[in-house]
Amino acid sequence: MNLAVDLPPPLFEPVARIYGEPMEAMPQDLYIPPDALAIMLDAFEGPLDLLLYLIRKANVDILDIPMAPLTRQYLDYIENMRAQNLELAAEYLVMAAMLIEIKSRMLLPRPKIGDDGEVEDPRAELVRRLMEYEQMKLAGQKLNEMPQAEREFFWVETLVEKSLLIRQPEVSVEDIKEAWMNVVRQAVLKRNHKISREELSVREHMGIILRHLQEKGGFVQFETLFDPAMGPPGLVVHFIAMLELGREKLIRITQTEAFAPIYVNLRDGEPEPVMEEEDGTESGQEDS
Repeated sequence: MNLAVDLPPPLFEPVARIYGEPMEAMPQDLYIPPDALAIMLDAFEGPLDLLLYLIRKANVDILDIPMAPLTRQYLDYIENMRAQNLELAAEYLVMAAMLIEIKSRMLLPRPKIGDDGEVEDPRAELVRRLMEYEQMKLAGQKLNEMPQAEREFFWVETLVEKSLLIRQPEVSVEDIKEAWMNVVRQAVLKRNHKISREELSVREHMGIILRHLQEKGGFVQFETLFDPAMGPPGLVVHFIAMLELGREKLIRITQTEAFAPIYVNLRDGEPEPVMEEEDGTESGQEDS
């Protein structure tokens, strides 16, 4: 026969149990850093983030920042940070110096910019940096609010049997157009081009130029001597004929000033006899 015996309650409760063993008292050699229990209610990513927080908290217009109260609040926060942590980031101190400089510049007369008398605002550069930072911060918040894999949802893989129906790709109008242009380009590349020889006489064109000058009173503009209907070969021979007439001192090519129109006139203003081609060539000249 088993009898249950009530044991007396323990004289003390253990402070804690480590691996099942009771700990009777707290160890006296534990070291707790002084700032181990310090709680930072507001954490900022940099001086611009702190400035933007102070501006939004005061509910002021970012385009018209009151520098005196903003600088004072910023310096108070810097002093609190230095009291808790001596290793203060240098960028916070640089921003503090910038705020003090802007505040002092606003107390002094400001120089005018341009002829319209517009006064330079010392806060312009700071406002620009704050607006750019706020835009990037809002964009980052929007990206963070978007659903992310492994956070709002998880990828699920499933096996889908392939369908026996083969779907043909659709053909658009642009595809047909591109195919047709490829056919046309191939046809152009394979097209035969025959070059025929055309005999042109420089002396004959010299006579044409002289007759044209006689009909126009011996003085015409350079461009009027050339007819586009001659084609490239005829224009080249016609130009050579004009140069040949100038070399033989039968015509004069003049220009009043740089970039002015070029004129062609008969030598000394006297009509010259028309040069006729005899048997297709003359002594000392060959047809081209």
